[in-house]
Amino acid sequence: MNIKLASMLTEYTIDVYRDIEESEEEDIYLDEFSDEIDVWVIDALKSIGCATAKAVLSTPREVLIEKADLEEDTVDEVMNILKAEFED
Repeated sequence: MNIKLASMLTEYTIDVYRDIEESEEEDIYLDEFSDEIDVWVIDALKSIGCATAKAVLSTPREVLIEKADLEEDTVDEVMNILKAEFED
């Protein structure tokens, strides 16, 4: 609304560009990893609100173990797979 008003007052065409943060742009849904991570593990992570790779990586390891009811080795394996995806 403000851009339209400014455009009318100045008689200039104002183009609006939206900056998307790099972290938002590169996030990947966990379902994309179904060939590397078992579906039941993905479902357990999604059940605690971690639907994307960055959400899992930003959640403390202990929380993933406790709330998703996963074994330490499983969580470590998942974290390694997800970290490897963003190391490009």
